[in-house]
Amino acid sequence: MVETAAPLQHLCIDDYLELERDGLFRHEYIAGKLFARLDVTRRHNQIAGNILCKLWDAASGTSCRVYMSAMKLRVSDDMFYYPDAMVVCGPEVEDPYLEVDPCLIVEIISPSTETTDRREKLATYTAIPSLQTYLIVEQDSMRVERHYRNARGEWLHTTLLDQSAIPVPYLETTLAIADIYRGL
Repeated sequence: MVETAAPLQHLCIDDYLELERDGLFRHEYIAGKLFARLDVTRRHNQIAGNILCKLWDAASGTSCRVYMSAMKLRVSDDMFYYPDAMVVCGPEVEDPYLEVDPCLIVEIISPSTETTDRREKLATYTAIPSLQTYLIVEQDSMRVERHYRNARGEWLHTTLLDQSAIPVPYLETTLAIADIYRGL
């Protein structure tokens, strides 16, 4: 989960990438502005761990890679995010500090990130040609919004509750809502 804060200063991309490699704290980068990532709750962390475990197991033995929130996603030349979870099935890029071309992105929302995740990130992520699924996972209720691309390339939306399961076709698995919220 990425909690937004007031933007710090305007930086060029090279300075941003150097800051992220050498710094103790992580920032999202949008058109030269930095947005600090803030702490996450125990509940958020457990949900992220549950999702990562299921995706990691499903990706075992495939060419897909599963990442947690410490891996930077380069969305465009002037935009970098840290999704809560991400699956990438394409070739690796040269830079070991970032990924491009995800097929699945997961954001776990909080009251402070809800608007950004549902508006800005939804619009930005669904413009990524490789992306097939964007999941917005609520912390405080068993509810997941699934935004997904159909066979014709159109984006569709469903809301999943309680006993639902989310198909993850590129990993040939599903994410059950019960598994996402296990232990909570």
